[in-house]
Amino acid sequence: MLAPIGDGVRHGRMTQTTPSPRPHVATADRSWRRDALEIAGTVIAAVLLATVVRIVLFQPFTIPSSSMEPGLVTGDYIVVSKFAYGWSSASLPFNPPIVKGRLLKRTPARGDVVVFRLPRDPSAAWIKRVIGLPGDTVQIRGGQVLVNDQPVARTPLGAARDHDAPERRVLAVRETLGDGRSYLTYDGGFGQPGDDTGPYRVPAGQYFVMGDNRDNSLDSRWPGAVGVGLLPEENIIGRAEIVLASWAPGAGLLRPWTWLDLQTDRFLRRIR
Repeated sequence: MLAPIGDGVRHGRMTQTTPSPRPHVATADRSWRRDALEIAGTVIAAVLLATVVRIVLFQPFTIPSSSMEPGLVTGDYIVVSKFAYGWSSASLPFNPPIVKGRLLKRTPARGDVVVFRLPRDPSAAWIKRVIGLPGDTVQIRGGQVLVNDQPVARTPLGAARDHDAPERRVLAVRETLGDGRSYLTYDGGFGQPGDDTGPYRVPAGQYFVMGDNRDNSLDSRWPGAVGVGLLPEENIIGRAEIVLASWAPGAGLLRPWTWLDLQTDRFLRRIR
């Protein structure tokens, strides 16, 4: 009779003083998996949201050259509105040929600064100012821009130095369009290539674009094999809106010690 009692006591002690650890391990394992899934879900949602914003709303670009001085200089980090003119294949990463024309198309205004895929190399994004709209005739005479035989008003503002090449002296000139919109340009002097052209008739669905640094820009004054040629509307990515930040010449993503080489006077500048 002692054995059953003894067995019963031993069974009771095992239940009370030595609980099995397996339920706790299983609970911890489920908790770890739940946390991992939540983190993965958050990351995926953030990536999807960033992708949607980049494709549909805004996309950042860095200015790599001085062709749009003085308004934009090398190192400027700009934000481009993707919805300003509607969307095309150029609006999508890698420019997949899945959209013909533009969805919800809106026409750029004369004087807008646009980012576009270079017609001869769609992997390259360039930036210029819209000068001629479909149906316009554009010509340059002695550095003077004429649109439909009407000269764009020029106001010389005096000598200046090229931001990226301070040894280069230029003339700062304010151009004013017929609707009163104005912007600054640089003129490198008389007799420069591109100062005198024949008339360009801009066909439907295309635009004539120029860089503000007039004598340091390959644009619609040159054929597509050299410059831009006439810009097809489906190549337009969007309208440049604002300079968000700016890095000094020589700074680079792969040179961490240059990340704080900032041009703070150029932060949060509206692009006009």
